[in-house]
Amino acid sequence: MLGRTLTEAFSSLRIQCRAGASTSSRLVRARTLASSASTSSSSEALPLAQPVLVELTPPLKQFGDAPRAEGNVVSLDPTVFNHPIRRDILHLCVIQHLDGLRQGTASTKTRGEVRGSGAKIRPQKGSGRARLGDGQSPMLYGGGVAFGPKPRDFSTKLPRKVIQMGMRVALSAKLKERHLGVMTRLDWPNGKTKHLKQKIELLGLRKTLFITGEEQVATGLERAIRMLRDVSVTTVDKVNVYELVRWERVILDLKAVEHFENTLRKGVPVGTLPLLSEVVDSPSTASVA
Repeated sequence: MLGRTLTEAFSSLRIQCRAGASTSSRLVRARTLASSASTSSSSEALPLAQPVLVELTPPLKQFGDAPRAEGNVVSLDPTVFNHPIRRDILHLCVIQHLDGLRQGTASTKTRGEVRGSGAKIRPQKGSGRARLGDGQSPMLYGGGVAFGPKPRDFSTKLPRKVIQMGMRVALSAKLKERHLGVMTRLDWPNGKTKHLKQKIELLGLRKTLFITGEEQVATGLERAIRMLRDVSVTTVDKVNVYELVRWERVILDLKAVEHFENTLRKGVPVGTLPLLSEVVDSPSTASVA
């Protein structure tokens, strides 16, 4: 369809050139036909993005009002958790974060700042040795430092959209590596580190970063996890791309998932999940059973 329309456009353009039409009218005619061809080719319906299904991770503490993790899944937005992997974007975000951590307080004294007299050490001529100035020369021991470091700001800036893409890529990479989990709730009933450590080892969640969507981490969980070196907990407003990449495993709660989807979602239509009755009654499911 597109090739046939472009062929007709060029044929009409050739006829106008033979007829002696002006250059401006030829350009307008060619642009109009090309735009109509592209519009007709792009009028097809866009495909729907399929949601990503992840099984719920068993919680640290099963509360009565929370659903069980066994047999339950959570639907994730594919534009946030199934983004194409961009190592260059991750590199930019990590370097930008590490640059901001540098103190930049290194400082050396120049020849004008070191202590000493400004008198010439020896005469310019007659000694047979090299000519020297005062004792603050960088060539002498105890003199100033030439081109040494001075206090400076090492922080760099990145566009907001690049940082948002870095968050999508980091979350998607963890999901592709099967190192991303979702819990219904992140809480611990008491501040006992010993019991929490036993629970984490039982679930196999060592070297894990827990991220909650609450404004503050639960008091019991914060106290219990404070003394553990191989796990950490933070909130969604404090996490960054560097932390997501550095930790081996990432666990989110449902409110954190909702926050990431609201702030990082793209305007792409996402298909809806079928009802449970439709899945059970479908012939494919019945044949598998």
